[in-house]
Parts: sequence; structure tokens; C-alpha cells
Amino acid sequence: MPRLEKKIILDAPIEKIYDILNDYMSLPVWNIVVNKIEQLGPKKYFLNTNVGEVTNIEIENIPYERMTSKQEGSPMEKIGYLFSPKEKRSEVTIWTEFKLEEQRDVLDMAADLFLKSLKVYINHLQSGGTPQNYKKSFSKIKKA
Repeated sequence: MPRLEKKIILDAPIEKIYDILNDYMSLPVWNIVVNKIEQLGPKKYFLNTNVGEVTNIEIENIPYERMTSKQEGSPMEKIGYLFSPKEKRSEVTIWTEFKLEEQRDVLDMAADLFLKSLKVYINHLQSGGTPQNYKKSFSKIKKA
């Protein structure tokens, strides 16, 4: 099965990044692709996104190390995050496994948008902003 990985260095501690990614209900606040989310059960979420409806089921969660979910309704079979401290910064790797190699370019763009969305949101919070006054914007994310 094809696999894609992308990395980003963020100016925040792993604990902060993990807390954001572990709070699935906050995805519509900062993730440029997610419009709405509903919790269907423990570790199971329904996401309404710009590219369709997806059910995300968390299958692994080791705080501050890694998270893995399987997805239904998405070209991605699995998606996960790896966390690595880098002095006062953190490296986050997003990875996905998918069925069709032809989907690689689209999934690469999606991973890039996800990481840039996370970066802009982290920078907002690190500069004293709050989730309540955050306004996600494609133009800000595109420049990140």
C-alpha cells in the first residue's frame, strides 16, 4: 500500500501540538478543510469537509509520541502523526497510507494544507491569540 509522509518544524512544545491534534472537536476552528465535526462514539468522529464526508476512527494514541486513525469515506486508509522534540521546537510528521498511487499528488497537497493550517493556528496561539478569536483563512495558510 502506498505511503506518504510530510514533516514540519513548529515553534511550540510537543505537548501543545499534541493537545491540539488530540482535540478532534477543535478541527473546524483551525483546519482549513474541515467545516463541521460530530462525535459518533468513543474515538469515532464524522467530519464534513470541503472534499466530502469522512468518518475518522482513532486506533492508536500514545501521548506526545504518535496518533493513528483509520478513515472511512476518504482515499486515505490510515492517517497518523508522529511527534519529535527539536530543542525548543517540535517536528510533526503527518503520514497516510492509501490504496491508489494515482492519489499521491492530491494527498500530498492535502497534507501540506493540513500542516500549514496547524502552523498558522499554533503561531496564533503562541502569540497570545485564543481559539475564540482565530479566523481561519486560506490566504494566511497559503503563505505559511
